[in-house]
Amino acid sequence: MGIERLNQLYREVILDYGQHPRNKREIELPTLTTDVYNPNCGDKLKLFVCLENDKIIDASFTGEGCTLSQASADMMTKVIKGKSVEQAISLSKTISAIALGKKQSESQMKALGDAKVLESVMQFPARIKCVTIAWWGLDRILLGLRKEA
Repeated sequence: MGIERLNQLYREVILDYGQHPRNKREIELPTLTTDVYNPNCGDKLKLFVCLENDKIIDASFTGEGCTLSQASADMMTKVIKGKSVEQAISLSKTISAIALGKKQSESQMKALGDAKVLESVMQFPARIKCVTIAWWGLDRILLGLRKEA
């Protein structure tokens, strides 16, 4: 598959998540929540996470923003469901490393599921915060949970 076709496929995946989010909803009794805001472009998200025995049993988000922030939040909530807190933190670290231009292993990329397509956006510095805002919020609540323990 040529690079242009691959880029088109990535754009289609991102648009699908942005326009048809699977997890854009409020969770009634979440274990953890956080609000994140990107003042540069106005993206606002509220993240909801439900934990049971250190495992993420549900995750969702609400908010407004560009297609990238919405798609990234939806991909994130999808991929962290069923994961341990440590696994979710590891996924978030992978996204952060990609944003910094660090090459990740094939297994790290595979672990991201559909969110691996976000790597294609990281070449545009103005869009990095749009992609990482949800992941940053996830880090904040999960790492905060670790500090409380």
